[in-house]
Amino acid sequence: MSIISASLGLTRYRIIEDVPKETLLEVPEKLKKFCFIDIDGNADERSFGWTNMDDMLDMNWTQSPPEKAEYYAFSLRLDTRRISPAVLKKHSTIAFNKELEHNKEQGKNFISRDRKRELKEQVMLRLRARTFPIPAVFDIVWNPTANRIYLATTNAKVCALFEDHFALTFDLNLEPLTPFFMSMDVLGEEAAPRLENLEPTVFV
Repeated sequence: MSIISASLGLTRYRIIEDVPKETLLEVPEKLKKFCFIDIDGNADERSFGWTNMDDMLDMNWTQSPPEKAEYYAFSLRLDTRRISPAVLKKHSTIAFNKELEHNKEQGKNFISRDRKRELKEQVMLRLRARTFPIPAVFDIVWNPTANRIYLATTNAKVCALFEDHFALTFDLNLEPLTPFFMSMDVLGEEAAPRLENLEPTVFV
């Protein structure tokens, strides 16, 4: 999702550790090292990694740098191949029928469970090779001065993927800025027991 959309969902983070200046200087190179790898030419189910916010096809940041004034701006690209269950069932059935015909010629009237599993996996690989991956792009803005990172999605699976890939890339751990943690950020760690014992107010 583009962060400059008219409306969007945002997930906010802070980095738990102190970020060394050397790490910030290495951001462009680390983004390239852990960039998105295209899977159009193979049968992989999915691929993900960093790419240029200004052009999702630019994994080397030749169009524009990730540095935007005091911010870093880049995107997480996720390409996924999706095979319809109905399509998989159809082509698996065709493969099973062909296998059964072959077995009957050999005097067998059945297909073993392991062979069915193997045939289904082969069908899945063939279908993936014939299916274009669907790209999705999620913009990210990192403000090192304020120690805030904004991810343009609230999807739990994408957030988890982003958190893991960010930790792998920069060796830094993220903490989602939920209302609870934002309150602690303002009131201090000593406010945690009071916040934990708060009960919601019902206005209806």
